[in-house]
Amino acid sequence: MWGFVFICIAAVAIVFTAIAKGKIGYVPPVEELENPNLKFATQVISEDGKLLGTWSLSKENRVYVGYEDLSPHLVHALVATEDVRFEDHSGIDARAFMRAVIKRGIFMQKHAGGGSTITQQLIKNNVFPDFVNENTFEEKLERKIQEQYLAVQLEKKVSKNWIMENYLNAINLGQNTLGVAVASERYFGKDVSELTLSECAVLAAITQNPSRFNPISNPEKNAERRMKVLNNML
Repeated sequence: MWGFVFICIAAVAIVFTAIAKGKIGYVPPVEELENPNLKFATQVISEDGKLLGTWSLSKENRVYVGYEDLSPHLVHALVATEDVRFEDHSGIDARAFMRAVIKRGIFMQKHAGGGSTITQQLIKNNVFPDFVNENTFEEKLERKIQEQYLAVQLEKKVSKNWIMENYLNAINLGQNTLGVAVASERYFGKDVSELTLSECAVLAAITQNPSRFNPISNPEKNAERRMKVLNNML
């Protein structure tokens, strides 16, 4: 059994390397990733500093929040759930990637996860937003190769805190909420820095599937996923 698995892994690695050599040239310069072109909501502030109102179009409902204003629980929840070796890898988690290949390719587990790191997910959201429209294996593989290449290059230039900050400001958290600042106000009516441990787990639970794990439209599914997040944190 393990001999068969090893052969499959070796075959995948050979094919992956061969394809990668022909695909990497189509990615944007890594310098562009340091200044992501994200769209934000418009906020009107009074002369004495009070927020008078917020307006946004579709796919623009985002308010930026710095790393220092994030709850440590929120960072912990995302790392424990999305990328447990985030602090140690250099953009690619080889163990997670090969586990996903084995589960999906050999054991045909559809919900095994893609093995992407938080760095890769940041790049996917900011550089390849049309990934939801990918229909073929070749399209997905090409984007995955580009993702991994850019992830390694980006981690050479920026800190882990920069990656986490930008990731948490970029992610889709359902109900037309982009980024954790807007999601915190939408779901809990409070600033993201004030989130409790359980509330942070609620937001981390959404990331895998913003529709399925939405705490308003699917509270039971979110509660189930939230417990998994808390167990991962523990």
